Amino acid sequence: MHSQTTQIIMSETKQQLIEDLKALLNEDATEIKEQVEHLKTQFYRGTSDEEAENAEENAALEQQFKELLSQYKAKRAEAAAKNAAEQSANMARKQQILDEMKTLAEGETDSVMSNLQRMRELQAEWKNIGAVPAEKQAEMRKAYQQYQEQFYDMVKINIELRDLDFKKNLELKTLLCEAAERLINSDNIVEANRALQQLHDEWAEIGPVARELREDLWNRFKTASTAINKKHQDYFDQLHAKEQENLERKQAIIAELQQLNAGLPQEEGKPVSFRWDDATEKVQALQNEWRTIGFAPKKHNQAVYDQYRAECDRFFHAKTAYFKNVRDTMSENLAHKRSLVERAEQLAEQAQANTENDWLKEAADVMRALQDEWKTVGPVARKYSDELWKRFSAAADRFFETKRDAARKAKATVRAKATAKEGVSLYRLRDNLQQEIKTAENNILFFTAKSKTANKLVDDMQRKINDLKKQLDEVKAQIKGQENE
Repeated sequence: MHSQTTQIIMSETKQQLIEDLKALLNEDATEIKEQVEHLKTQFYRGTSDEEAENAEENAALEQQFKELLSQYKAKRAEAAAKNAAEQSANMARKQQILDEMKTLAEGETDSVMSNLQRMRELQAEWKNIGAVPAEKQAEMRKAYQQYQEQFYDMVKINIELRDLDFKKNLELKTLLCEAAERLINSDNIVEANRALQQLHDEWAEIGPVARELREDLWNRFKTASTAINKKHQDYFDQLHAKEQENLERKQAIIAELQQLNAGLPQEEGKPVSFRWDDATEKVQALQNEWRTIGFAPKKHNQAVYDQYRAECDRFFHAKTAYFKNVRDTMSENLAHKRSLVERAEQLAEQAQANTENDWLKEAADVMRALQDEWKTVGPVARKYSDELWKRFSAAADRFFETKRDAARKAKATVRAKATAKEGVSLYRLRDNLQQEIKTAENNILFFTAKSKTANKLVDDMQRKINDLKKQLDEVKAQIKGQENE
């Protein structure tokens, strides 16, 4: 059953981890501790961005997982109580056997043949009795060996029978020595150490060998045991060193997260130089690195994980809050800019219907105010910004083009009237227009910057030059008409 549980495939989802734990609870509670701890670590290890946003569901899963853990602890406690009761009963029966063995070992030598059979029965029963409390195991084993050896040493038994027992015990203990020596080269030192303890239990239950062989045989077994115990100790020394290294690496990651969180924007939604994309990539890289690091020392493992989880949550909560505020602000900006576009378009339409000069002057102030207000409004989503700007700038261009046309017409009317109080002024008007055209053409040469603003000024200046040339042609035609008269 133990080998079956070690093959359970752990899912990355919390729901699957819950199902895995349910399945484990159907097994012996004393044999699944390692698997339960692994599931527990997996369950609390990390939370993806999607899980962090669904806190209610995540809390329900955690409650369900904790309830299953409580069931496991209850079953383990029940098993422990049952095991303790069994060990207590085993100890009582073994103590009875020891008392009887002592009686046989200290009995009269003339009853040895009848006592020998009873001794073997007691030995067989001893082997079939389960474990006793750990604190009594060594003491009872020592007494068992003492009475067993005392019995064979002190009584006079049939030499052939005694030699036969010694030979059988020698074969069995030799096999135990060979098994222990094979364990020295085992790849799994933890399992090897457990197997060695089993071999020691079997050694203690096997009777003595010939006195002249006892010390050498025991030294052989002890030498193999010492080698295995040293490898076992070295393994855990290295494991503890690695766990300490893991702790230091995890603390370094937490320190980086703390430093990054300390630099988070304090005012959500305000323009800042903080680069969220770069910061998110950094946090995700640290999370990926964390997942490659093994366990820290048990007394620190949960605390350091809780600290790491808190720093990750702090970052992603701040990011979520920041961009929610940004989205809200951009929605307000969108509504504001749409309002400005509608007002500008309405003003441009009214200008085409009302070309009265005074009204246009007042409307121009309104349009400029709208342009100034536009500059104060913050950004909107990119999918809206270009369209809104094109509509707004087009409305402003239509308005001012209408205003310029009205101004040109008004100037032409005034000049026409002036040409009719005083004919001689046509020559002066012609000269003024020629000078104004020349000045404008000189000025336009200074606009060399490649930008939307510079291009617009050049276009406006070119339109003005064209209008002046039209007026000049009209004046020249009038002068020619007067001269022909």
